[in-house]
Amino acid sequence: MGQGTDIRCVGAILHYLPVETRMPLKFGMETLTSVTCARVRVTVEGRDGRTATGWGETPLSVTWVWPGSLAYEERHLTMKAFCEVLAGAWSGFNGEGHPLEIGHDFVEGQLPGLLEAFNLARAGEAMPWLAALVCLSAFDIALHDSYGQLHDVPVYETYNGRYLTADLGHYLAPAAGAEVSFSGKYPQDFLVPRRDRLPAWHLVGGLDAIEAADLDDADPDDGHPVLLADWIRRDGLTCLKVKLRGDDAEWDYHRLVRVGEIGIETGVVWLTADFNCTVQEPEYVNGILDRLLAQEPRI
Repeated sequence: MGQGTDIRCVGAILHYLPVETRMPLKFGMETLTSVTCARVRVTVEGRDGRTATGWGETPLSVTWVWPGSLAYEERHLTMKAFCEVLAGAWSGFNGEGHPLEIGHDFVEGQLPGLLEAFNLARAGEAMPWLAALVCLSAFDIALHDSYGQLHDVPVYETYNGRYLTADLGHYLAPAAGAEVSFSGKYPQDFLVPRRDRLPAWHLVGGLDAIEAADLDDADPDDGHPVLLADWIRRDGLTCLKVKLRGDDAEWDYHRLVRVGEIGIETGVVWLTADFNCTVQEPEYVNGILDRLLAQEPRI
């Protein structure tokens, strides 16, 4: 169906939110103490002339989307500059439809050319595609939000044939010989009903103090926990995401063991290992996990 519920973007305004981290966060080969969040307000217009606004926000995760030899601040400022390019492009983009359709058209038809022209106008290392997609994500989120606002419906209830013009078969081609078809299927067919409660995963940073011996004078004294066990008890945590180095197997293994032992003592149920995008070979991860299975089966 669609069409009668179609929208078009008629304006985009970009804001920056500077965020200082409470604790340093080691990410890959770099340590973060701040991050910029791109916050976007998009205005859309429906076929009947009504308008609505929506908001989207994403951290410009420089070290994740653009690892490289350039100084952090140069990459950071470049991503901000590209967000400004996108704000102008969205304000003048004439695509119409559901946000999924408009976003697809923008990514396929507009973003490659914008990124190519942006990189050609700069000297030095080109900003990668992943960084461009993250910059774009705040605009895309705002577009979906504005669509729900215009039609007064939760946007996750619009990913179906009532609102979308094309089904998934229009976008997805099964692999050769696969006995599957996306014809007549829509994203909502693959979404579970919204849950009102979700488990929270607490990030254990590679520089975080997890035991008293790790404390030093640089740790904050602001009334919030510092030690891992105190976080677990205060917030009732059951899931821990453990940041690792990815290039020091002994350190990573013993970090998992230390966090796991504290978790066992405090009722944690789940651990997940985050190797920080620095691992070069699968055997690095497999070796650590196999060793854990043999030596620390409970963890």
